[in-house]
Amino acid sequence: MPQFEITHESPSFWRVAFDNPPVNVFGGAAIIELRALLDAAENDPELTVIVFESANPDYFIAHWDLTDDLARLADEPPPVTGQQPFVDMLIRLSKLSVLTISKLRGRARGAGSEFLLATDIRFASRERTLIGQFEMGAGSVPPGGGAPARLPRLVGRGRALEILVGAQDFDGDLAERYGYVNRAVPDADLDAFVTAFATRVSAFDRSSVAELKSWVDAITLPDNGEFPQQAAAFAAHLGGPRYQSWAAHAFEAGLQQPGDLEERLGARSVEF
Repeated sequence: MPQFEITHESPSFWRVAFDNPPVNVFGGAAIIELRALLDAAENDPELTVIVFESANPDYFIAHWDLTDDLARLADEPPPVTGQQPFVDMLIRLSKLSVLTISKLRGRARGAGSEFLLATDIRFASRERTLIGQFEMGAGSVPPGGGAPARLPRLVGRGRALEILVGAQDFDGDLAERYGYVNRAVPDADLDAFVTAFATRVSAFDRSSVAELKSWVDAITLPDNGEFPQQAAAFAAHLGGPRYQSWAAHAFEAGLQQPGDLEERLGARSVEF
């Protein structure tokens, strides 16, 4: 089943909803679909803005699918940037010529947080957001999808280290205060707020939006050379005994299933 549903609000405004029950983990199938979406977006002369959201109000993207070995990508074309497939997709997303907006409602940890960081603008539900990089709590695994490169540029060095090393969840208010998200909006107002903002942007000239983004990108986005070492370190730690022990206990306790562990993963990841 497709994991992304695309709604064309207008020729210049797409809405993309992620839906991978039960908790919206992200893996190889999602990468394949997003590659196709990025190809279409890059070649659409009218498209100006994309809003990414979730069909599950409790989980935007829970985290990487820790059971996925990416074998399904073996028959796919090689990554455009030459990077690891997930990192490749995030680089392409961050450099897309159209404006990308994440509408965050629910949980976004690990790869979910890194997806958000690769989009241009993040608007979050004040009451229903939990966002973080829990990897260090999962057997002292450093994040490998670009967070160590993107977060310091967004929130500053000290706060980036707090987020990455502390491995705790941030609610909507604190995420806004730190600059992790652009703005936290009351949940009842979030849908209308994001739609109004995206609709406004969609009326602007596409080429002007692309030109403006290119100027900002040139001084704010990490160089592609920053990512390979991070991805390699992440993969190496996943093969280590500390993470393997953590994963075995976490799956026994309900990892990647609805329930208290996924709901409070930022707090509970250090238990195993």
